[in-house]
Amino acid sequence: MNSTRFPRTARVRARSDFDRIFKHGRRVALPVLALHFQPDPDLAPRIGLAVSRKVDPHAVGRNRIKRVLRDAFRHVRDELPRGDYVLVARPGASRCSGEELRAAFLSLLKRAAPRPAPALPATAAPGTMPAASPSDPMPDPGPG
Repeated sequence: MNSTRFPRTARVRARSDFDRIFKHGRRVALPVLALHFQPDPDLAPRIGLAVSRKVDPHAVGRNRIKRVLRDAFRHVRDELPRGDYVLVARPGASRCSGEELRAAFLSLLKRAAPRPAPALPATAAPGTMPAASPSDPMPDPGPG
């Protein structure tokens, strides 16, 4: 068996899986692609693709989009958090080159990545007034 092949286990195939991801997953979007993501610690990263005739009326164009996105996923799959990813192509995707589609996909993955909670509270932005200390006199509230 060819090791560069995209395995069936790396694909979201069942309609029930697509429905679950659309209903319960997070979504991030760009004008050409939308990414639906649902984490699952028990599953290796899997991808589902939705490219309708509204995106491109010709099967050749739809298949090109899917091929490019599948290949981009294959290259980053080992670095992704476990879970299901569904990419929905939008009509502008048919006018994008392969490299533009890859860049859009990687941009969506970066936006969808969970952000760790900050270890320290945020400090005040430079130029803001410092907090008043207890030894400071109370300002006069004025007439009131």
